[in-house]
Amino acid sequence: MKIPYGKADLSYEEAGCAVLQSRIGELKAEADGLEIVRQAMENPIDSPRLCELAKGKKTCTIIVSDHTRPVPSKDILPNMLKELREGNPDIAVTLLVATGFHRLSTEAELEAKLGQEIINTCRIVVHDCRDADANVAIGAHEVTTPVKVAIGTLPSGAPLVLDRLAVETDLLIAEGFIEPHFFAGFSGGRKSVLPGVCDQITVLGNHCSRFIDSPFSRTGILDGNPIHTDMVAAAKMAKLSYIVNVVIDEEKRTVAAFAGNPFTAHRAGCDFLLSYAQVSPIFSDIVITSNGGAPLDQNLYQCVKGMTAAEATCCEGGTIILCAECADGHGGEGFYNALKNCESPEALYAEQMATPQDKTVPDQWESQILARILIHHRVIVVSRPEMKPIIEDMKMIYASSVEEAVSLARSFGGKSITIIPNGISVIVR
Repeated sequence: MKIPYGKADLSYEEAGCAVLQSRIGELKAEADGLEIVRQAMENPIDSPRLCELAKGKKTCTIIVSDHTRPVPSKDILPNMLKELREGNPDIAVTLLVATGFHRLSTEAELEAKLGQEIINTCRIVVHDCRDADANVAIGAHEVTTPVKVAIGTLPSGAPLVLDRLAVETDLLIAEGFIEPHFFAGFSGGRKSVLPGVCDQITVLGNHCSRFIDSPFSRTGILDGNPIHTDMVAAAKMAKLSYIVNVVIDEEKRTVAAFAGNPFTAHRAGCDFLLSYAQVSPIFSDIVITSNGGAPLDQNLYQCVKGMTAAEATCCEGGTIILCAECADGHGGEGFYNALKNCESPEALYAEQMATPQDKTVPDQWESQILARILIHHRVIVVSRPEMKPIIEDMKMIYASSVEEAVSLARSFGGKSITIIPNGISVIVR
């Protein structure tokens, strides 16, 4: 098996291993990415075309993904900008980079993602969830989400505070991609708003321990998912009017696109992906997985996602082997210190469950999910030698190769092996 690792692959060969992988590789794009997106935008779902929405609007903010997401923006944004300007040549467009709770994207990362032409011709602002002056609460009226709540307060009770550029615009739209997400069900759609361009107070409220603990806050689940419900409410309150979301293959190429209504177009894309990504578990003592390679395996913080796929098919007390380059280290001081300084994963999880919603701390959700995994499974991380002390501080085991990791897992009594080459591309149910 080839296992994505950084910008390359690791290999592992052994007879008799079970393999879980999505069928996304079966999708054959009938055109290049630009054309696939153009066709979707010519036939929007439950929405007028973007050129029609642009008429009469002075300003438009496009929420775009940040450096941690392999969204093929070069396929999407040229089409969106073209339609906007066809409908209204004078419309002033701002690209708002949805960093959520991540660090800010660098100029080099944005140039690599967006391309020089867009960099040179568009106003680009990187959202900062920690900049209180840049974020604003929105006014009060009622919206059905599906229950009626006052704008400014999410169904969870958390306040809704958004980037000013998302609030003070005539037309708010978003690009993105749809992939399985380990607690929001799927990425894309409403997630561009929350957590994408929200203030930290809103992100922390939405990502509270009670919601993370819900059995519905899992990969591939939208219905009944309290985190998703909050995100939908935020997108409606923000008046997100239109999206273009794509599905990508294992080589990160656009293979399908969904444009139009932010909620029904997103749901159509999720249903489409589910039909290709859902697999049944094959329970084993040892599960080998990855976080899909760069940029998604750039730090341990992101790699908890890949671990959750392995968690869903690993026997109780079994061993999860994660292959991840982690070029950016652990990815979050709060995340790192929570695991480093806790007495045990069990003690950390109990402490987090006792934390009130309005006291949620940065990165608590990531450490909570990792603690949940470590309560039930041993985790071995195959990574760069520099990562060894960090991995061990965080109550995991370091290995320099897949072979070494498997040998260690077998020393703990493991026999059967399941391989999930790309842990973020599958929905294990």
